[in-house]
Amino acid sequence: MKRLSVVVAAAMLAAATASAHAEISDPVQVDSGKISGIPANPDGIRVFKGIPFGAPPVGDLRWKEPQPVAKWGGVYKADHFRDVCIQPPGQGRQNIAVDVPGSPKMSEDCLYLNVWTGAAKASEKRPVMVWIYGGAFTEGAGSIGLYDGDVLAKKGAVVVTLNYRLGPFGFFAHPALAAESPHHTSGNYGITDMLAALHWVQKNIAAFGGDPDNVTVFGQSAGAMAISALVGSPRSKGLFHRAISESGNWMGLRMGAMAPYAPAEAAGLKKAEAAGAKSLADLRAMSAEEVTAKLGGRGLGGGMVADGYIFPKDLNKVFSTGQQNAVDVLVGSNAHESFFPGGPKAEQFKAQLKPRWGDLTPAVLKVYPAGTDAEAAASSAAMFSDEVTWLMRLYASDQLKLGKKAYVFSFAYNPPSPPGKQAFPTHAAEIPYVFDNLGQPHLFPDMSSPELAAKSAEARKLADTMSSYWVNFAKTGNPNGDGLPNWPAYTGIDTGKAMILDAKTMAEKKPDTAMLDLYTKLYNRETAGNASGN
Repeated sequence: MKRLSVVVAAAMLAAATASAHAEISDPVQVDSGKISGIPANPDGIRVFKGIPFGAPPVGDLRWKEPQPVAKWGGVYKADHFRDVCIQPPGQGRQNIAVDVPGSPKMSEDCLYLNVWTGAAKASEKRPVMVWIYGGAFTEGAGSIGLYDGDVLAKKGAVVVTLNYRLGPFGFFAHPALAAESPHHTSGNYGITDMLAALHWVQKNIAAFGGDPDNVTVFGQSAGAMAISALVGSPRSKGLFHRAISESGNWMGLRMGAMAPYAPAEAAGLKKAEAAGAKSLADLRAMSAEEVTAKLGGRGLGGGMVADGYIFPKDLNKVFSTGQQNAVDVLVGSNAHESFFPGGPKAEQFKAQLKPRWGDLTPAVLKVYPAGTDAEAAASSAAMFSDEVTWLMRLYASDQLKLGKKAYVFSFAYNPPSPPGKQAFPTHAAEIPYVFDNLGQPHLFPDMSSPELAAKSAEARKLADTMSSYWVNFAKTGNPNGDGLPNWPAYTGIDTGKAMILDAKTMAEKKPDTAMLDLYTKLYNRETAGNASGN
């Protein structure tokens, strides 16, 4: 009996020891104080929600870079999502950041991030994946269910999602703001929020079992655009080591010059004057509703500008001359990026080509025929998608020139849809597969069914494959792994093969060189020719 008691006691001690190491200690110490999260789920994943990474940007801090978080005593309860940044409801559709039942409320006090980790000990040094959401810089949140990090964390990553200021709160330029800035510029406040979150990761992610020396930023659309812009910014050097951009580079979804600072500042001044705000104090005294109504609007408060500090110059100049940060990239787009059903008539389509393409128009019509209205509509949609394809391959090629690794994808899967409907891989359709969250509402409504996708063995297999590729890339800079179709490294804009992510995932046989050549010629003539300065 005595021997049995000893054995039982030893077993109990071993179990207790194992339990003690089963999860990150609670509370966790971060630079501002101690925090407690949500108890581990059955897969051992712990979630910490609503961690502040910047002081509330309200009052005198409206339109300033994030300031340090005030230290707290006791234990901060990081057990629920905090407020999301102010944004409009969906226009004719659901905005899943705010319109879904149970969504956090909106406020200017929105600089919070969330962490998912399956690490048993703080010393594990797991790869870190920081998600930056899309939404045209006017909507989105790190709390959206589609971006839940459970599956990626289960596969070995520490996942971080964050909020950043949007619309006129995040992207508003004004001469009085520049005058008070130590950098003598304004605007791009949403980008400063991303930088502040990345600095927080560098300081604190080791406490969650993450490796601050192995950080991958990943995002879609405006998030992808911001990530590639950060690759080109001297302010983000050393804050991340790999980048994943889905459907968007620093130019957005169409090639062109970066928005210059002076017109943005002039537009901001004009808007402020029209709103009756004669001083900075007047601007900061405006209610959030007034800021949204009077300082927002297309072309203002909705995107990045070459501000002379975060982006010292047009990013085309940065990338064309190899001055961007040397990081590995995984980039790509979807086979049917177009937002717009229908298309122009044949004569309209032809008339639209000449102003942009000039003497290249005959070559364009060979690749994109417009003999009939139906042909023109199809060609118009194809051109939209192909331009995004070209933008992503340019981005990958620019990183290759720095000696870094690059991988390119095309998401070509037609998601499951109800009988009588046909879904296509449209803009943002890849996100549920990246996160392996097939049952969640989509960023943009389409013909597909999240419910049917979650039940589909084919869709689940693709989601498992894609989420594994993304985590593998974060781990090592190479998406390949055991049991996965081989993804070839990219070799250049004219020769590199993209990985076709579909029911049967495989590398493309060869790139569409005729299409790629057209966009390269257009870029060299219109954009790169103006980007040759230092």
